[in-house]
This record gives sequence, structure tokens and C-alpha cells, in this order.
Amino acid sequence: MIVVADTGPIISLAVIDKLSILDSLFESVSIPEAVWEELLNYVEIFNIPQIYNYENNVKKVSSKYDSEQLVDKGELEAILLSKEINADYLLIDDKKARTIAEEMSIACIGTIAVLIKAKSKGIIKELRELFIEMLNKKRYYSVDLLNKVLLANNEKII
Repeated sequence: MIVVADTGPIISLAVIDKLSILDSLFESVSIPEAVWEELLNYVEIFNIPQIYNYENNVKKVSSKYDSEQLVDKGELEAILLSKEINADYLLIDDKKARTIAEEMSIACIGTIAVLIKAKSKGIIKELRELFIEMLNKKRYYSVDLLNKVLLANNEKII
């Protein structure tokens, strides 16, 4: 399976040292140039040098586009690249961008769903500690949503 990743999920997985999950779940991870540029701004802020492991995954978007869109440049390029390479999934958490992508018939998956999938495949043992770590590292996810996911996966709520 091929996935195109947006900035937010990559940062969220990197700050909990679980970026390698992407390589375990997907045969190919592509990152648009604009997303890569955004990620480079966060390497030092979040102390996530493992981002550099994905430098060879950066792809140029060939579609022409107007930068005056409803989403930021990284999200827009992620959506366009997903269409261009016929990706199986667009890994994106931003609600507005996800809605636009889904309206374009792009299958989307978010960080939480990636972690759930990793648990179901035995790549990680539990979600709870990872969710707590994400929240502690200023990754903003709804605690209500996280608790629903924990309950559905037979784990103690936060």
C-alpha cells in the first residue's frame, strides 16, 4: 500500500518515536516537497531528527495549482500528490483538508487510525501510553476521541 503523508501526522508519530510504524504498515511513504519544507522547520523545535530518514521519500507535485486555496500549501500538495500517484491513503489529520480530499474521492487515514492499525498488527502493544505521550508533547487530539478509541480497544481511559 502507498501512503502520502501530511506534516501533522509525521510530527505526531515522530515525537512519540513511532515514525517507523509507517514503514511497517505501508510499502511506500511519499512526502510532497511543501510538506518536507514544513517538516524541516520542526526538526529542532520537536527534537525529531529521525525525520531525515524520509528525505528520499520527497516527491514533486506536477499538478499546477493556485496557492490561494482553503488549506495550506503542504496539505494542498499532499492532496494533489495522492491523486497523481493514486495513493491508497492520504495520511492527514486536518479536518478541513481531509474533507476536501474525501470530496475528491481520496481515501484518508489519520494518526490515530495508523496507531490502531499498528496495534492490531502487533507492531505496538498498547495505545494509552502513546496517546498520553502525544498529549504531553503538545499534539492536539480530542481526549474524548482518544478515550473512545481506548475503550474500543479494551484499554484504560486517560
